[in-house]
Amino acid sequence: MEHVTLTTDRLVLRPVGPEDTDAVYTAAQDPGIQRWTTVPSPYLPEHAAGFTEQIVPDGWAQGSMFTFGVFVGGELAGMLALTTRSPGTAEIGFWAAREHRGRGYVVEATLAACRWAFTEKGVDRVEWRAEVGNHASRAVAERAGFTVEGVLRSGVTNKGVRRDCWVGSLLPSDLGLPSTAPYLPART
Repeated sequence: MEHVTLTTDRLVLRPVGPEDTDAVYTAAQDPGIQRWTTVPSPYLPEHAAGFTEQIVPDGWAQGSMFTFGVFVGGELAGMLALTTRSPGTAEIGFWAAREHRGRGYVVEATLAACRWAFTEKGVDRVEWRAEVGNHASRAVAERAGFTVEGVLRSGVTNKGVRRDCWVGSLLPSDLGLPSTAPYLPART
């Protein structure tokens, strides 16, 4: 699959490659990224090289994971990936580099990537999961319009440990977009 570049008023979202290895490595040294995401800890240079040179291009080539670096003025401000889970469903994951937090970049990137998934990839549901306690991730999801649906017991594995997680979703209709399939919500 051909790589895609998305732009917003402030951001460029594009697949990272070998030229971004050093920036990925530097950002992933943040203890918060290592604590709350599934990146290896300690995060070594070979992890960054494997990510930018193999994991990202393989995900795009297979159509299974669409990873975007989030860039502000040419500088890596964060990372975002949409991973295909089942037909019509993708899971989103993201992080922000420490010096770029609190500026709304990840919210903006999340909305751009979800719009792209809804309009170009036939996705009708984007799921977000974060370990219970990761309030920064939850704040991004909520600001992007995700509905937090509850807690999944033992819902994520991070560094070999099963943990409870929050789960939420964003639907095309949440952004005023049509779905590819009809949706009939449960009656409450």
